[in-house]
Amino acid sequence: MSTIDFDQLIKTMLDAMKAPLSEQWKNAKPFVKQETKSFAQNIQLIQRLKKEDKISKEQAVLHMSIQRGAFRVVLLTIEGLGILAVEAAINAAIQAIKGIVNTAVGWSIL
Repeated sequence: MSTIDFDQLIKTMLDAMKAPLSEQWKNAKPFVKQETKSFAQNIQLIQRLKKEDKISKEQAVLHMSIQRGAFRVVLLTIEGLGILAVEAAINAAIQAIKGIVNTAVGWSIL
């Protein structure tokens, strides 16, 4: 299991989300930053739990699905952001980190 640079992971996610949220980036940025950090912390937790053999792949996938839903809910509370922009932003962020995370964790969780 390789190590993930979580600061870089967060930066990569933020960079990927800027374009889909460009019109509302100023309003969305504080929320996006916080949720991106939370998302990365959950990836870190899954990686640690897997290393300790305390989580199954199914549990990890479900946990990430729940985190993605929470991310979506928070972003949808921002006035002016529509579902299509939110989905595009989250998809862009996940696509940008998918290979790094899945390789490091050793499972396809994203």
